[in-house]
Amino acid sequence: MENVAMIQATNLSKVFPATKKTKEIRAVDGVSFDCKPSEIYGLLGTNGAGKTTTLRMLATILEPTGGTANVAGYDIIEEPEKVRANVGFLSTATALYGRLTAKEMVEYFARLHGMDGEPLRKAIDSFFEMLGMNDFRNQRCEKLSTGQKQKVSIARTLVHDPKVMIFDEPTVGLDVIASRTIVGFIRQCRDRGKTVIFSTHVMTEVEKLCDRIGIIHRGRLLAEGSLAQLRDRFGKHDLEDIFVDVLGDQP
Repeated sequence: MENVAMIQATNLSKVFPATKKTKEIRAVDGVSFDCKPSEIYGLLGTNGAGKTTTLRMLATILEPTGGTANVAGYDIIEEPEKVRANVGFLSTATALYGRLTAKEMVEYFARLHGMDGEPLRKAIDSFFEMLGMNDFRNQRCEKLSTGQKQKVSIARTLVHDPKVMIFDEPTVGLDVIASRTIVGFIRQCRDRGKTVIFSTHVMTEVEKLCDRIGIIHRGRLLAEGSLAQLRDRFGKHDLEDIFVDVLGDQP
């Protein structure tokens, strides 16, 4: 199973049609890549490069204009419900119910995924321990710090133990300590055999985490490979220099 891609994107495209106020936007333009279990694949790009749109299509939040993808063995267009059952999707826009406690929030989403009884209790206890959440376990979400809220969002997104984990800019707005916790957790997911894909514009996160990197710009995947492969290909050691080189004369 380890050699079978859990994410297989094929010519994924997304075009947002023109409106009275905006021109047509080709947000993603023929993107293809794969990601396997025990692997972290990083989509690296500037704001507006197409990272979030790509991940939202993989999570079946958006439907592709062209191409398709297979996630956890299911087609994102033909079997979106089965895809969602096997995916945990975390973005900076993930909302929490302020009046629920951290524990109630995670438990609520666990029950939505059909969890109950002892398996539910064990899963919640495991996540609260793993993410260092026990100190604010019974605090309302509206009273939590930004970093604490992000931890609750991660726990509620992944409590059903999905095979595929999708993180969209997971450390945006977090302080150094909270960011380190999130980065460490993503690494643990890979070590547990999960398939992980995440988007970022932070070079150090990519260098620390990614087994393979896809550099995306204006909706197109311009380069792909491990950090070592990209260094060899472009003859540069610093990822930022490689990134600038890849973009080159791109408009």
